[in-house]
Amino acid sequence: MEKAMASVKAILLADNPDTFVTRRISEVNLEFGGIKGDRHFGLTSKADSRQPMYPRGTAIWNRRQITIVAEEELAKIAEILGVEAVKPEWLGANLLVSGFPDLTKLTIGSRILFPSGAALICMGENQPCTLPGEEIQKHYENHEKLAVRFVKAGYKRRGVVCAVEVPGPIQETDRVEILINNYQNPMQ
Repeated sequence: MEKAMASVKAILLADNPDTFVTRRISEVNLEFGGIKGDRHFGLTSKADSRQPMYPRGTAIWNRRQITIVAEEELAKIAEILGVEAVKPEWLGANLLVSGFPDLTKLTIGSRILFPSGAALICMGENQPCTLPGEEIQKHYENHEKLAVRFVKAGYKRRGVVCAVEVPGPIQETDRVEILINNYQNPMQ
């Protein structure tokens, strides 16, 4: 199994029921289900357009407990859009990491291990949609069609969604170890 390291640059929480936009916090205790109080917290969620195999609203296991983005990928998205920056808050991210520039390519089943013993399991790429693009547009009114352009710019750069595999405390100064799942010899 291949290993990599990254640094946690921000921990974010979506606790305002009126928006998906997150706010920064310095530390949190991960629980089975994610971050208590976050809009994606829970062991289950309701099927939506991402799970067309189930009727909308069907209770399913929550694979989107934690959303992670990489500083390097956000910088590339900003460059493509021609804007100064794309902040993780605007994308509804829970973690911002640095030092692992190909985060979105992380394979399903890969693990992210924190110094406390807490761990996440990667459940796949977070597909870009226009909703975060609309939030980006609010901050750059002089740029046209950012909502639509974000979908293309964010493709294969939007980060990953994870589930909590081991609960525990995490902080924004943590160095994390990334265990990259190899499908030829997969981790169980």
